[in-house]
Amino acid sequence: MLVIALVDRIGSGLWASVSVLYFTYVAHLSIAQIGTLAAAAGAVGIAGSPLGGRLADRFPVTRVLVTVQLVRALASLALLTTDHFAPLLVFSAVGSLGDRAASVLTKLYATRIAGPDRVRYQALHRTLANAGWALGGLAAAAALALGTTTAYRWLLTGDALSFLLSALLTLRCNEPPSTRRTVTTSTTPARPTTPRSPWRDRTYLAYVATETVLSLDDAIFKVGLPLWIAHTGNVPHGLAPLLLVLNNVMVVALQVPLARFGTTTAAARALLIPLSAAFALGGLALALSATDTTPAAIALLTAAAVAFTVAEMLHATVSWELSVALAPDSALGAYLGVHGLAQAAQRSAGPLAVTAAIATGPAGWTVFGATIALTCAIQHRLVRERLSRTPLSVPPVTVSEH
Repeated sequence: MLVIALVDRIGSGLWASVSVLYFTYVAHLSIAQIGTLAAAAGAVGIAGSPLGGRLADRFPVTRVLVTVQLVRALASLALLTTDHFAPLLVFSAVGSLGDRAASVLTKLYATRIAGPDRVRYQALHRTLANAGWALGGLAAAAALALGTTTAYRWLLTGDALSFLLSALLTLRCNEPPSTRRTVTTSTTPARPTTPRSPWRDRTYLAYVATETVLSLDDAIFKVGLPLWIAHTGNVPHGLAPLLLVLNNVMVVALQVPLARFGTTTAAARALLIPLSAAFALGGLALALSATDTTPAAIALLTAAAVAFTVAEMLHATVSWELSVALAPDSALGAYLGVHGLAQAAQRSAGPLAVTAAIATGPAGWTVFGATIALTCAIQHRLVRERLSRTPLSVPPVTVSEH
C-alpha cells in the first residue's frame, strides 16, 4: 500500500497543479464557472469519507478501494470527452467523491494492517504521498513548457492511468482483519449486536469539530501565504512557491522521525501542547511579517512556513492516533469516515478563514493562530475522560508494503 500511495499521488500531482489551467485554456470555462465547479465538487466530496468508511465496515476494504480507484480513473477520463460546463461539473464531483473515499479507505487499511505501528505506517505513507505530489508537480511543469492542448490532455490521462495502476496494485494487497466483518460473517451463533453510530457519539463529533479547525494549516500554504505575499508589496512573489517547496521537503524529511513521539495514545495527546505552541508562533510570525523591511519580512514569512509545517506534521501524528483510539473496533470504518469530514469541511472553510485573516491585517493572523492554539487545548481536555475510561487498541498484525 505504500507503493500505491506514491503512484496515486504522482498522478494527483500531475493534475492538481494544472487543473485550473486545463479548465481555462482547454475547456474555455470562465472564472465564475471554474470557481463554481471547484466549490460544487468539494461539497460533493464531503460525502466520500463517511460513504467509504461505511462500505469498508460491510465489505473487504481492498475491494472497495479498487472500486473507488476505478471510479476515479473513469471520472478523469470522462473529463477528456467534453468541454461543456454541466458534464464537467458532474465528472469533477464524482472524482472528488472518489478522492475523499480513497483517503479514508487507505487510512483504514493502514489502521487494520499495521496495528500498534499505525502511526509510523501512516508517517511513511504521508512521506511517500508528499514525494509523489512533488514528482507529479515537476513532471507537470516540464510538460507545460510545451504550452499545447495535447500536453494538458496527456497530463489528465496520466492522472487516470495512475488510478488504474493503483487499482491493479491494490488487488495484490492482503485483506486486513476487520472486527466488524468477522462478527457479522462468523458461522458461530452469537448474540446480535448493534454497532455504535458515530453520528450519535457526541464526544467523537465534538472531536471531529476541533479537527476541522486544526486542519486549517492546509489552507495556509494553498491560499494564505500566496495571498498575503501578494498583498504585502515588498516581498518577491516567487517566495510563495519556494515556501511550498520548503513545506514538502520538511514533510518528506521529518514526518517519519517526528512520528515516534506519538506512537501511543497518551503520547499523541501530549503532543497537542507543542502543537498549540506551533500554531500560535506561526500566526505571530505572519503578523510580524507586515514590515517595510524586505529581508525581515522574508525571514518572518519563512519562520511562519516552518512553524505551520511543524504544526502540520504534529497534527498528522496526533490525528492518526486519536481518531482510531476514540473509535470502537466494531465500527471503525464508520468512525474514520466521519473523521474524514474534518478535512473535507476544511477545504471549504479554510480559504474563508485565511482570507478573513488577511483582510483584518496583522491582528487577524494573531487571532488566527491563537484560535487554533486554543482549539488544541480544548481537544486536549475533550479526549481526556474518554481515553481514560475506554482503552481501545488495534491488535498487532504484520505490515504489508505492497
